[in-house]
Amino acid sequence: MRDKVIEIINMISPAVDAEDENLNISEDFDSMDIIALIAELEDTFDIEITMEEKTEENFENVDTLVKMIERLQ
Repeated sequence: MRDKVIEIINMISPAVDAEDENLNISEDFDSMDIIALIAELEDTFDIEITMEEKTEENFENVDTLVKMIERLQ
């Protein structure tokens, strides 16, 4: 799952290093990238990311995204 999340991040924003420990998706992505990321995650993992889940904490990095996806599946 982690590899797929990295692949999605790289597809949406190739300039971002998805494996960078200092990556903060909520700060490093613009709003259109965040929308694309949410849509792709929902489609790929067959989940619904509700408004309650759209927090900076859930969109910090790959690991926080994976935890959120696991919780929603």
